[in-house]
Amino acid sequence: MSTLYLVATPIGNLGDITLRALEVLRSVDLIAAEDTRKTSILLRHYDIHKPLLAFYEHNEERAGRQIEALLKQGKSVALVTSAGTPGISDPGYTLVQRAIQAGIPVTMIPGPAAFVMALVLSGLPVHSFTFRGFPPRKAGRRRRFLEADRHSPYTLIYYESPYRLSDLLRDALEVFGDRPAALANELTKMFEKVYRGTLSSLLETIAQEKLRGEYVLVVAGASGEQEVAHQEDATWAEPPSAEVDEPDSEVDED
Repeated sequence: MSTLYLVATPIGNLGDITLRALEVLRSVDLIAAEDTRKTSILLRHYDIHKPLLAFYEHNEERAGRQIEALLKQGKSVALVTSAGTPGISDPGYTLVQRAIQAGIPVTMIPGPAAFVMALVLSGLPVHSFTFRGFPPRKAGRRRRFLEADRHSPYTLIYYESPYRLSDLLRDALEVFGDRPAALANELTKMFEKVYRGTLSSLLETIAQEKLRGEYVLVVAGASGEQEVAHQEDATWAEPPSAEVDEPDSEVDED
């Protein structure tokens, strides 16, 4: 039966793949991959031999039409990102929209997501957060992007490459002030690192590091407003009090 499977894959450690993910990858007719080179490494490791189709930002329209056509022919397709959960900070959501509009079944095989792991490891509040993905590359647009969340009480999460990490931290420090923050890198790998401190201390730390791989930056929400947000969330989460009927004190007589 034609189905689009969104399959989460490891973000570093190949042992983190799920049994269901392996089952689906072995059963589908085609695997659409954001980075066919990285996906090939995963497939070889688990002795999976399936046709691969590149699906990434610069060919998503053309490849999307090709995948839709195969699905309409009754083929099953697995969509994977370069690492982690497809549809998060990649073009996967456009393929999901295309399949939904065409009436094609879409399902998910859950698994790792770097931003969730970084958030939990950060030590910052996790009850409410905003995932912002990759900031714009140009300085002016990046600052405006950050300004939009300057007064947000929620923990903020960003992805960034090693090439623009210093610029992001400097802009974040200027826009947000010296807030508590954490920086995660090489998650689930041998040299996994999570730096915790303030934005200024993180800047000092990375100045002494050789930057490699993608980073996840977690920043505390605006001070003074976090407690209000937490109270509002707690109120929203409270279940309504149940009314218990009192037993009758009188016994009916025949």
